Amino acid sequence: MNDASLQPVCLIIPPSAFLLDERVFVSLGILKVAAVLEQAGHDVEVLDCSGIVNYEAAVYDYCSTSPAKIFGITATTPQMPQAAIIGAKIRSLKPGARIILGGPHVTLTHTAARKETERGQRGRAVRAFESLERAYDVLVSGDGEKAIFKAIGDNPAKLIDANDLKSALFLSREEFERSPFPARHLVDLESYHYSIDGENATNIIGQLGCPFSCGFCGGRESPCLRVARIRSTQNVIHEIETIYREYGYTGYMFYDDELNVNPHFMELLDGLARLQIRIGRRLHFRGFVKAELFTRRQAEAMYMAGFRWILSGFETGSPRMLVNINKRATREENARCIEYAHEFNLKVKALMSLGHPGESPETVAQTRQWLLQVKPDDADITIITPYPGTSYYDRAQPLDKEPGTWAYRVPATGDMLYCKEIDYCDTSVYYKGDPGNGYQAYTWTDHLTSADLVKARNHLEKEIRAHLSLPVQSGKAALRYEHSMGQHGDFPRSILRASQQQLV
Repeated sequence: MNDASLQPVCLIIPPSAFLLDERVFVSLGILKVAAVLEQAGHDVEVLDCSGIVNYEAAVYDYCSTSPAKIFGITATTPQMPQAAIIGAKIRSLKPGARIILGGPHVTLTHTAARKETERGQRGRAVRAFESLERAYDVLVSGDGEKAIFKAIGDNPAKLIDANDLKSALFLSREEFERSPFPARHLVDLESYHYSIDGENATNIIGQLGCPFSCGFCGGRESPCLRVARIRSTQNVIHEIETIYREYGYTGYMFYDDELNVNPHFMELLDGLARLQIRIGRRLHFRGFVKAELFTRRQAEAMYMAGFRWILSGFETGSPRMLVNINKRATREENARCIEYAHEFNLKVKALMSLGHPGESPETVAQTRQWLLQVKPDDADITIITPYPGTSYYDRAQPLDKEPGTWAYRVPATGDMLYCKEIDYCDTSVYYKGDPGNGYQAYTWTDHLTSADLVKARNHLEKEIRAHLSLPVQSGKAALRYEHSMGQHGDFPRSILRASQQQLV
């Protein structure tokens, strides 16, 4: 074991300022990396800045007291402005520290940049990846569970690519199953608040990746996000029982992309039902399903297993938009999913989005009409942002007549989507936010301007919630880190948990 690996490793979860409430779901990916480090005997500290409004103060106090010189930051694309600030703060406070960036943003940006390079281009993705190379010492693309050991070792490469099926760093399904459960003890679970039908709940991931190719969805050309790796029913049940016995949670949100792409889905539902008989306690579940794969038998079995809510990305009520998205589902199949769910007393949250190629007042009206017809029990209506790793981003071409503007054309219909080039490390761009002032559109179509999309989204959500009597979304106040709580190195539990050592 080299000297670098003997030092404490600090893993950092940046704030997610785009969310109405940040302390809902725990960031399990980085806790999985923490778990494999712990298993190998490393000291691991997790600086969890979720929901901390003055997170820079927390980073300052941590760096002033901790001997750690290896920092691993995970970030989605919307988290990048905060991740950039954290990285710069560490750089100024800890000269010589190694700063590692992993997570979805670097993975998807690297994938997009590689595609551009293969086409002989040096476009926005290449420029975006080069900016990451300048800002961080090591970049991890893809699975982090094995790549982290390369990243913390002696003389690591600038890029550690674990997003390649042929790479020894790519996590196989068997390795995914054998790996330890996320190190939930390294964050303050009690500060997270989520419930299902009044039951205290937390999140779990039973499978990685989604095999579908929706145009707006990140990772459609990234193996670590495209290849489905599904844990066995026994392994998933074991994790739920472990969480129940250690933390007492009786509610579980499955954060799998689509539960019913699992060929053993019915077996999983039966296992969940048997678990509750064994422990003598009713559990409550919630999860995502793929609408066109959803059956009446699945709906009945989900209810019997303890599911009370399902979510599905229907996205639109427009047949043309469904084609443009490459959704592989029809309006009728989406409606049937809700019908089956309601038949067996499952509530449905409809995940909808505006701003796809060719979006127009007519397609927005079709979405309105469809929602009023099928009557979901809740709905999210968002505006599309072409993130790196999506077809809308990766396959777009620059417009010569409008520098800084990129255009994506749907092969099947010829419909267009336009987007300004964005520096994601500087600008927070996201699907969800405060409906009052958080939504912005960076895209437009031949029929709707960016301003039109924002107006249409706000009007549609207001109208649908009023007509269907849907609950009004609201968030909780952000947490504030108090300097006095950390001045002796005793960080508040909502910020830091450490394994195998305490800061003094």
